[in-house]
This record gives sequence, C-alpha cells and structure tokens, in this order.
Amino acid sequence: MKLSRNAVGWLNVVPLLAILIPFFVVPICVILAVSFMETDGFGGIFPVFTLENYTGVFTSSLTFNLYYETFKFTFLTLIFTAVIGFWIAYFLVFHVRSKILAMGLFLVCTVPFWTSNIIRMISWIPLLGKEGLINMGLQGTGAIDQPLEFLLFSPFAVVVAYVHQLTIFMIVPVFNSLSRIDKRVVEAALDAGASRLDVMRFVILPMSKSGIALGAIFVVSIVMGDFFVVKVMSGGGTASVVGAFYEDVGVLQYPSAAASAILLTIVVMLMVAAILRVVDIRKEISL
Repeated sequence: MKLSRNAVGWLNVVPLLAILIPFFVVPICVILAVSFMETDGFGGIFPVFTLENYTGVFTSSLTFNLYYETFKFTFLTLIFTAVIGFWIAYFLVFHVRSKILAMGLFLVCTVPFWTSNIIRMISWIPLLGKEGLINMGLQGTGAIDQPLEFLLFSPFAVVVAYVHQLTIFMIVPVFNSLSRIDKRVVEAALDAGASRLDVMRFVILPMSKSGIALGAIFVVSIVMGDFFVVKVMSGGGTASVVGAFYEDVGVLQYPSAAASAILLTIVVMLMVAAILRVVDIRKEISL
C-alpha cells in the first residue's frame, strides 16, 4: 500500500509532535490556565477566573525595571557575541586555508563547553575579584593603585559571563553560513575592483545574515530565560524577569508567577519573530 505524500509528511512529524505536545504544549496550557486563577497566598489555587495577576504584573513599576535590566543584558550580550562570533567564524573560513585545520580550530572553540555552565561561570570569580588575577596583574604593573571593583559582582561581570557562555551559539551558525559562500565570488568581486570593505559590506555580510539571525535567536532566548548568571555574577545587586517569578514560586505565589511566565513567553516570541523577518529559516535548515 502506497502512502500519499501528505500522509508521509504527517508520519515524519509524528515523533516531533509526540515530544512537543506532552512536554511543551500541555505545560504551557497549564501555566496559562493557572495565570487566570486565584490563590490564598499559601500555595492554594482556586479555579476562579481573575485578571488580577496580569493587572499586578502590568501596573507594577518593578516589572518595567526588570524588563529594562533583562533587555539591557540581552542587547549587550547579543552585540558582543555577534561581533566576536562573526570574526572568529570569518577567520576560520577565509583565512585558514586547510579545511581540516579549520574544522580542528572550530572544534577547539567548543572545548570550554565540555564542562558545565556553572563551572565556566564561577571560573571568572578568581579572575575578576578584588584580589583576582586581573587586578593583581594591573597593580603589579603599576597601571592602577586600587583594585577595580566593577569587575566582579556588577553588570559588567554578568555580560562577561554571558558572552563567554553564548559566543559559541553565534559561531556555529555563522560558520555554517560563511562556509557556504563560494570563494570565487569573493575573488571575482576583488578582481572587479571592489575593496575589502566593499566585499565585506556587499558580499560577506548579506550572505551570512541567516547565520547571524539564527545565532541571535539562540542568544536572545537563552539570556531572556536565564536568572542564575545574573544572580551569581551581580552578587544579588541586579535582578531579572525570570528571577522575579522564581522568587514568586519560592513564596508559593503560583498564579502571579504563571502570569509573569506567560508575559515573558510572549515577549520572547515577539523578539524571535522580529529576528526571523530577516532570514528564511527553511532555506537555512534545508541547505
């Protein structure tokens, strides 16, 4: 019995649906339902429809402050990971002539990610602390008289930790996009009189924007959904959106935490949708 193309397509999708529905769709629906329920303040949830949870989220100045801090970290991390990730990928593709060596160096970039995120994040503390290697080195050379206090337990430390952890998520898709560029196109542009800057602006960047966009999706979604890095590297001096409703869960305020989670999900989806406007995701996956 020969199956139609439509039936074959649905059969290919079934394994994905078997994972997405029970582990993603159902939990989101449960959280959405809880966000419209009342609570007694002690963990009890009553199936009574109310908008107070969303009213409290939207009318609180704390919400806007938390989103400002989270957007700030997201934007700074995205900028630095995009710049660093692009130039590393560009070097590997266009300046390393041996493909085997390029792949070897590419794998070297992944070595730090063989350990856990927590270990890689905490490893910055001995470097950035008041008595850390950086301050000791600067004081030893006479560059500074007093330790630089902004290096650790500050927004600077948060961004450093994020960039360290997430640059690989930018390198991989950009490397994939750049490796598809035919080197003869670049050579033809140079032979036609284009400068290196023109080649970068009109050839390399337009043809690598799909990889940059995919890397941006990874970076944005991870930073927006994280709170542990902010909590540890800022020393508790800075909060995040996820950290706020994590605290709500800790004090058994489940409906308000659910409302905050739904709002954050919508915000992240809108940000991802905005990024996808500059890339054909189907083309990126199929090639």
